[in-house]
Amino acid sequence: MFSRHFPILTWASTYRRDTFSADAIAAIIVTIMLIPQSLAYALLAGLPPEIGLYASIAPLVIYTIFGTSMTLAVGLVAVTSLMTASAIGELMVRGTPEYLGAAIVLALISGCQRRRKSLPLGRSKSRPFGAAPWCVMPSNSKHVPRRVGR
Repeated sequence: MFSRHFPILTWASTYRRDTFSADAIAAIIVTIMLIPQSLAYALLAGLPPEIGLYASIAPLVIYTIFGTSMTLAVGLVAVTSLMTASAIGELMVRGTPEYLGAAIVLALISGCQRRRKSLPLGRSKSRPFGAAPWCVMPSNSKHVPRRVGR
């Protein structure tokens, strides 16, 4: 039952030593590339550089536990950083705590919308696509928040 939600329990028992050595080399190479890239993408999005490290390391660790494919690239991309800066830059001033908070909320909303149809929670009138209740956004949001920090 747990292996359905945690695929690592299925493949960890058959993981071989030669696979580990190849994965360790790949991890070193990815880390060498990931650190400067994640710092740059955070700055591109208008966020502090350390946020880029968090945003690049967390998906790798989470996918290790919950992922089902051995060959998948998970990480930051420049387009996402530019879109984040563009969307939040209209509402907040860069460098403020509100800007960071808005980026975090935008990431959560985007993730919820991305996962909305694939969550196995069943359908109901309030959740027609089977989305988790915390992913359903109000459909009557008629106002746009004013720009904060100026």
